[in-house]
Amino acid sequence: MKRTVLREHIFKMVFGIEFNAKDEMPQQMELYFEQLEGAKDEELEYIQTKAQKVAGRAKEIDALLNAHTTGWKTGRMNKVDLAILRLAVYEMKWDEEVPTGVAIDEAVELAKKYSSNEGPAFVNAVLAKLAD
Repeated sequence: MKRTVLREHIFKMVFGIEFNAKDEMPQQMELYFEQLEGAKDEELEYIQTKAQKVAGRAKEIDALLNAHTTGWKTGRMNKVDLAILRLAVYEMKWDEEVPTGVAIDEAVELAKKYSSNEGPAFVNAVLAKLAD
């Protein structure tokens, strides 16, 4: 799988965190992975590991987001945009393999695919503030 496709699966896992209890996530991931036909073991491991890393830093990421947004704290954001932002902020701040510009571009593309009409601009604006 290409990195863009892997990132999309990671986004879906991060999105699921909002709707499942922490102890349910391993089973949810297992069910999700059963539907990924043709995925290699190392790809599944990459998706799972990165999603867990993002989840593990969710409070820290949310604090960064809240510090860089006005009027749109994480509690008010739609869950799709929040999941996209969490993944992108993780990549920008803690994933040395992903350049900041790539993290932002990929986040905007995810927002175009999964968010509202305003989502891409919102995601871009928030991440641009964090990139400064």
